[in-house]
Amino acid sequence: MASQLRRSELATPATNDRMFAKAAASAADLVFLDLEDAVAPAFREEARGKAVRALNDHDWGSTVRAVRINGIDTRWAYGDIIEVLTGARENLDTIIVPKVTSARDVWWVDVLLTQVEETLGLSKRVRLEVLIEDVAGVANAESIATASPRLDALIFGAGDLSVSQGARVDTNFKPRDSYPGDFWHYARMKVLTAARIGGVLAIDAPYPDFRDGDGYASDARHAASLGFSGKWAIHPSQIDIANEIFSPTEEEIQRATRNLEAYREAEARGLGATSVDGQLVDAAHVKLALAILSQAGVATTL
Repeated sequence: MASQLRRSELATPATNDRMFAKAAASAADLVFLDLEDAVAPAFREEARGKAVRALNDHDWGSTVRAVRINGIDTRWAYGDIIEVLTGARENLDTIIVPKVTSARDVWWVDVLLTQVEETLGLSKRVRLEVLIEDVAGVANAESIATASPRLDALIFGAGDLSVSQGARVDTNFKPRDSYPGDFWHYARMKVLTAARIGGVLAIDAPYPDFRDGDGYASDARHAASLGFSGKWAIHPSQIDIANEIFSPTEEEIQRATRNLEAYREAEARGLGATSVDGQLVDAAHVKLALAILSQAGVATTL
């Protein structure tokens, strides 16, 4: 699985100059300048130049620098890729592709990127993250997740998926009427399972009501429990919440350390399992401990 931190991915409209410096200085693991839904159609071509200047002129530190292009079914997609990459060159790390419905969508972007990189003489390969936000995308999630070696993450998008499946939801993508269980559990698990098959990260959907910190945290905890690596943030106030929830707790780190040490001691004595605090610790627990400690190690180096 990709090892990059993607606990928080901050959305920033590519036309809003005053937000660029704040986004660059934020604690988000990734910031994407949005050329798609956050920009009115009449300004989408103009937004490309603003995105290039933001990528080139600001100090982004260790933050991953990304843009979300328009869907490949629109007239803007190829221009987004060519103009932004030509202008930003090595200052662009990742392209987020929206409304991906099949593996060929990812292939199309990959091929175009390869052509532009070769034309520009770039040695650095742009990475990809893709949005699963359509019923066809959910159905084809596994093939999408394995469509390109550039791919770092699948992102679950509840907004457009609501429209695609005809769901009756409120403006926060919650079911309008009472529903028994997690309304989005199936789609989330499809995205998560596909991501794990492809060896990439799974990122949870945005939470539109940025004033509702408790609601955002609850959503994030549900996704983290399933195994998601992070969540979109549409407002800077959501960043710290996501970074905390998608990082191992001190208790988890301590328990993982104890379990790993105990297992290694047992293994040295020829045993395949042991107990810690009255609980079984076997090879499966070792894998879990290593995953937690690896995640904690990455977090402390950034």
